[in-house]
Amino acid sequence: MPDHVDTTTRRITGTPKIAVTRHLMPSIEHRMSELFEAELNTGDIPFSRDQLAAAMSDIDVLVPTVTDRIDRELIEKAGDRLRLIANFGAGTDHIDLAAARDRKIMVTNTPGVFTDDTADLAMQMIIGVPRRVREGISLVRKDKWTGWAPSGLLGRQIGGKTLGIIGMGRIGQAVAHRARAFGLKIAYHNRHRLPLAVETMLGAEFYDNQDDLIASADIVSLHCPATEKTIGFYDERRFGLMKEGACLINTARGDLVDQEAMIAALESGHLVGAGLDVYPDEPTVDKRLIAHPNVMTLPHIGSATVEGREASGEKVIANIRFWADGHRPPDQVLDALVR
Repeated sequence: MPDHVDTTTRRITGTPKIAVTRHLMPSIEHRMSELFEAELNTGDIPFSRDQLAAAMSDIDVLVPTVTDRIDRELIEKAGDRLRLIANFGAGTDHIDLAAARDRKIMVTNTPGVFTDDTADLAMQMIIGVPRRVREGISLVRKDKWTGWAPSGLLGRQIGGKTLGIIGMGRIGQAVAHRARAFGLKIAYHNRHRLPLAVETMLGAEFYDNQDDLIASADIVSLHCPATEKTIGFYDERRFGLMKEGACLINTARGDLVDQEAMIAALESGHLVGAGLDVYPDEPTVDKRLIAHPNVMTLPHIGSATVEGREASGEKVIANIRFWADGHRPPDQVLDALVR
C-alpha cells in the first residue's frame, strides 16, 4: 500500500499521479493538469506494451482507452502504487477485471455519455445500407453518375421492415427509439428481457432465441459487449440464418463477427450489405470490405463528437476525485475493497 494513502479514511494525501494513454480534449487535459500530477500523451501515439508497463510502474491512476490492452501480465507487474484504472469509455473488455480484482485495483468507466452518439451513427447506417448510399456517393465522386433513371441505384425501403437488435442496453434501446420513428418493426434479443413498460414504449418484441431473431430480421444491429460468449458468435451458421438480402450493422466490437464468414456472405450476395464502424484488427480494414460497393466502412467514430468526448473526460475526472477523497466513484465497475 502506498505511503500516501490514509488507511483510516481511504483518502490520498497529496496529489494523485495519473498517466493518460491517449490525447484527450484540450479542456479535459487542462483540467487534469490542474487537479492531478498528470502525465499526458499529447502526441496521441498509442502506447506500446513496454510504454504501458513503464507508465503503470509508478502512478496512482491509469487512464486507458479502448486501444489499450490491459491484461493480467501488465496488471501483475504494475507498481504497488497503482490503485485505480479510470477507463475513458464505457467498455471494459480490454481490461482484465479479474486480474485487477486480485491486485485490489479499482476500475471505473464512463457509461452513458456515448449512447446517443453511437445510436445516431448506427441509425445512419441502418438507413444508408438498404438505400445503397455508399455506392451512390462513390458514383458521384468517381464521375460515373449518368443522371437520374427510373431503375437507377434502387435500394430498399426500411419502413415496415424488421430491425433485429442484439443487445438491448442503453445504446440498443436508443437505436430502437430512433428506428421506430422511421417505421421499423423492433425485435430484440438480450440476456434479460426488458420490463413490459419499456417494451411497450419502444414497440419491441422479445426473442428468447437469438437465432430466431436473426432469421426474422431484415436488418440486424449488434450492440452487445465482447465477452467469452459473444466473441465470434456471429459465424457462418448465423449468416446462413439471415434472410436473403438482409444486412448487418456493427457499431459494437469487431470481434463479435467472424469476418471471413461475413465477407463470404457479402460476396455471395446472401448479405446485401453491411455497415461497419468496428473491426477485429483495427486499424486494419480488410480490402475486400473496402472494395464491396455496399459496405459502409467507417473508422470507429461512433463516439466521435466533441460533446461526448468532453463528457467522458469529465466523468474520468469525477471518478478520480471521488476515489482520491476516499469515496465510492460514481462509475465504479470493480470495487477493489481496499487500497
